Amino acid sequence: MDDEITQDQDDEKVLQRGWTTGACATAATKAALTALITGEFPDPVAILLPKGEVPHFPLALESLGEGYAMAGIIKDAGDDPDVTHGAMVIAGVRPLRPGSGIKFVAGEGVGTVTKDGLPIEKGEAAINPVPRQMMSEIVTEICGEYGLPADVEIRISIPDGEEIAKKTWNPRLGIVGGLSILGTTGIVHPFSCSAWIHSIHRGIDVARAEGLDHVMGATGSTSEKTVQELYDLPEIACLDMGDFAGGLLKYIRKHPVPKLTIAGGIGKMVKLAQGHLDLHSARSQVDMNFLADIAMELGLNQNLKNQIQNANTALEVYEITKENGIDMTPSIAKKAHETAKTALRDAPIELDLIVIDRAGNILAHAKPDAGS
Repeated sequence: MDDEITQDQDDEKVLQRGWTTGACATAATKAALTALITGEFPDPVAILLPKGEVPHFPLALESLGEGYAMAGIIKDAGDDPDVTHGAMVIAGVRPLRPGSGIKFVAGEGVGTVTKDGLPIEKGEAAINPVPRQMMSEIVTEICGEYGLPADVEIRISIPDGEEIAKKTWNPRLGIVGGLSILGTTGIVHPFSCSAWIHSIHRGIDVARAEGLDHVMGATGSTSEKTVQELYDLPEIACLDMGDFAGGLLKYIRKHPVPKLTIAGGIGKMVKLAQGHLDLHSARSQVDMNFLADIAMELGLNQNLKNQIQNANTALEVYEITKENGIDMTPSIAKKAHETAKTALRDAPIELDLIVIDRAGNILAHAKPDAGS
């Protein structure tokens, strides 16, 4: 898929990409901290994204006072139907006592985590790991340039964020008070099903034309990186599958490549194990009863069945079972492999499936004729 646009062959509409809340928060943090130190706001403000892009963000809000600075950026989600499109992401910074380090605070409209099973601990601001890392790197870099310690509070706010969050899964996930600050690459790719699936098809076509004997489809950038390194695959072998497992499997069934690897996080792979081929949160959900049944088959105590059935996420279930000496991931990988193999029918394709955690570690690997 082109970095700048997505072309939908069905309606010829050019879909513009946009920027994540995490990218906006990082740019706002850079502008605010620069102003706090120098007295001047950079406008527009440029940041380096994880994959090397350098977007420039115009400022919509500037405020500088004694011991604090704030900057705001209007989120542009491009042509993605994102509920946060047009929202203002504000970063406020202030110095902390020496040795305090970098602290993140949920301001107005940004949620707080109240349940287990998410990548952020309970009680923390709902700012995901990659945006935290991006902001921390910016703060460390700027403070280093001016010979200052990186002891800074970053308060992220999104006016009206609490109301906007009602249109998301945040309330169900136990994130209260507002939105989450998200993003792994900083870029929002337009969510056009036909355009995205078309790009998957074209990726398969290119791989075949280049004579590749192994391609992979991953649900996200972490999974993609892990598998690419595991098999030393070239970039053109990496298909941007996202949530569209069915779009990939059905096309490659008719246009086979000798070997296919499917990879993703535990939540997405649980959905595939359940038989879903569309892994998007709006169209398929993790079935906690399904996971409870797997756990019971593996010998989990009956007393924990209700705890699993009332869990918040697949990750939380994984943690519950792991604490009780049970590893569910091989069973999940095996069932997901069976779903994908069924979708491939009798196509001459060697299929393996890998479950990966958020840090890029392989949790389970289901291979042909091996089960797991």
